[in-house]
Amino acid sequence: MKRAAAGTSLGLAIGDAMGYPTEFLGVQQITAKYGHWRTMDLPVSSGRAYVTDDTQMTLALGEGLIEALASGPLTADGMVPPVRDRFVEWWRSPENDRAPGMTCLRACEKLSEGGPWQAASQIGSKGCGANMRVAPVALVPGLDQRHRSAAAQLQAALTHGHPTALAASDLTAHAVLLLAQGIDLPDLLPALRAHAAASCTTYHADWLGDLAEHAQDPDRAAYIARGWDDCLAVLDRLEAALAAPDLEADPCLATGEGWIAEEALATGLYCFLLLPGDPPAVVRRAACSSGDSDSIAALAGAFAGAYHGADAWPDEWTKPIEYRERLLRLAAAWDI
Repeated sequence: MKRAAAGTSLGLAIGDAMGYPTEFLGVQQITAKYGHWRTMDLPVSSGRAYVTDDTQMTLALGEGLIEALASGPLTADGMVPPVRDRFVEWWRSPENDRAPGMTCLRACEKLSEGGPWQAASQIGSKGCGANMRVAPVALVPGLDQRHRSAAAQLQAALTHGHPTALAASDLTAHAVLLLAQGIDLPDLLPALRAHAAASCTTYHADWLGDLAEHAQDPDRAAYIARGWDDCLAVLDRLEAALAAPDLEADPCLATGEGWIAEEALATGLYCFLLLPGDPPAVVRRAACSSGDSDSIAALAGAFAGAYHGADAWPDEWTKPIEYRERLLRLAAAWDI
């Protein structure tokens, strides 16, 4: 059995742990400290490979989804309370000390105060915190495309209200799903582009409520189209980079530094598509980058794990991963 969910969850955490110590460093600094990217090893301290808020929030989302699904089919009304509670629990946790993004911190503080979640969403932020955690949505069994897209956008919107955060999260989840289903890799970018084009004016009002009214767009269709325009543009950039790939160059030079959602998606995909048959090399290349290295490597690891399954990752990397048992429990709910 491929166990795509286990491969995705473990790959995300492995990439996160690989990129944790290299975030905020340039490639020359990373190479001087950790050696050439091809030989980088998983950083382990006192028997543990520590992760960041990327993995913590992925677990919060996934565990919130499991709670929501226990009551029946996934709906906005069923999803928001448990996911909101898990996000607030993460915000309050003493383990939330891994340089978390300010958007998530501000939004979760507002979520903790009650009231409509749309008022807590940071409407101007399209940071990668929106989509570095979205992988669990991709793997929920039984969702049709509309409900999966809506759920991916909603989880992003709880913290990041910019339309590009929603669209990039939707597209990231779609990429994970396609890879888990075993898509032929030459078909991946055309399929992502087709999904973006088909979604560009669809505002999921029954899931997002009045979120768009908190922005300055003339209407809801214009609001969401703005996000998909950014995603289509970054897919153009990714396609151009793959036409002339350079394994030894900083991936961020090709598709962006990954601090914003659409660039995190593109650069994570770029690292995966550079080395699709070698998952450990994928996360090494992604972690040796000048931008948001942990988020880029987390997404790259999720893509590689979705495509190859749990056997993508060597035991010596999976055993010390922080939160390993929670990650495997989450994956077990999806790998059915």
